[in-house]
Amino acid sequence: MKLIRSPWLSAVTALILGISIGIVSSVHAEKSQSRLPVDDVRMLSQVLERIKQAYVEDVDDSELLESAIEGMLSGLDPHSDYLTPEDFADLRESTSGEFGGLGIEITLDDTGFVRIVAPIDDTPAYRAGLQSGDLITQINDTPVKGMTINDAVTLMRGKPGTSLTLTIAREGENKPLEFEITRDIIQVTSIRSRMLEPGFGYVRISQFQERTGQDFIEAMESLRDENDGSLDGLVLDLRNNPGGVLQASVDVVDALISDGLIVYTEGRLPNSASRFTAHGDDPSDGVNLVVLINGGSASASEIVAGAVQDHQRGVIMGTRSFGKGSVQTILPLDQEHAIKLTTARYFTPSGRSIQAQGIVPDIEVRPGKLTQENGNPYYTEADLAGHLANPEGENGSRDRAEKGEESQEQQLIDDYQLYQALTMLKGMRILNAAR
Repeated sequence: MKLIRSPWLSAVTALILGISIGIVSSVHAEKSQSRLPVDDVRMLSQVLERIKQAYVEDVDDSELLESAIEGMLSGLDPHSDYLTPEDFADLRESTSGEFGGLGIEITLDDTGFVRIVAPIDDTPAYRAGLQSGDLITQINDTPVKGMTINDAVTLMRGKPGTSLTLTIAREGENKPLEFEITRDIIQVTSIRSRMLEPGFGYVRISQFQERTGQDFIEAMESLRDENDGSLDGLVLDLRNNPGGVLQASVDVVDALISDGLIVYTEGRLPNSASRFTAHGDDPSDGVNLVVLINGGSASASEIVAGAVQDHQRGVIMGTRSFGKGSVQTILPLDQEHAIKLTTARYFTPSGRSIQAQGIVPDIEVRPGKLTQENGNPYYTEADLAGHLANPEGENGSRDRAEKGEESQEQQLIDDYQLYQALTMLKGMRILNAAR
């Protein structure tokens, strides 16, 4: 069969060869292995030309080439992607903490559907009840199977106040679930903190952003101030945290340990190998620590959990994490376009790769709800006839103690994992006091 030549084909071939030359120059020594096979390049050129000549409709050259690039990248792994100018702008917005949409982190499942890694706290998706692990099978009336991530994101984005319907397949459910969700401007608050009980603080990191490390230090200082300058224990909640900025996760670990390796990365390019170590001080002051993780804890969350576990800095509690142990780098193609390419794997201080494995908690605690018995089966002094009255009134001190604590107590009852984390911290305090 004769290969038809054309100016368009020559330009495509030049583009392909130009890309391969760029790759060869960047990896230096791997000359022969990095060269694209001539026969394969010729076949790709022939496919492009046949599409131009025989497809039922006229195809725009730029659209065809963008589709080819998207196909190359999506075939590598679920996290490599082609970024249009709109995609690039969206990426910058998401790391700065404000963007439009539903508030979910998604990935492409090997079934061809879009899987939810985690809903982001206090967003439309979170309030609607979407869960980590849900499969999105349909967006409005459009089936998702076979879509790229970009296609799915484009359909889910829209003006704030408009709504869409997601059809969800959830493990344990016999039939698909439908959620009607109203789009909104997503303003992610990276850090939330509060006292669980006197002496025991709680910090929730919902996503790792540029300021998360500094915000984490400030949250610990605020909790200490609220508790007369010290803390007996701290719960760091990373459940359903899909990750974010690598440096932010390093900063959080740096605030928990005084020395040692935090994480390191390895890849084929020299600049993809890096090591991150602690800087010598410990803003946490060695506070007893429990870190909560689950299947929605991914990427940067797993860096934190893995480092805490390897340094035996605290107890990891919950369920196995997501298992994303790869690093993506944004590589510009021109002033408006870029590719997001997986360039390295990251490893915990002990050399563990959590890619497709996840972090296994030290103590597995499944989600649940604490059920307490109603009523008091015992008589107390107050039940005895003629008992002495409390000078502050029958319920005075109790009312003051319970006022403001009822909502926190209810949160512990509703969140069994958090309840167990607090119980663990109390046990650690007792053990430390006995030493």
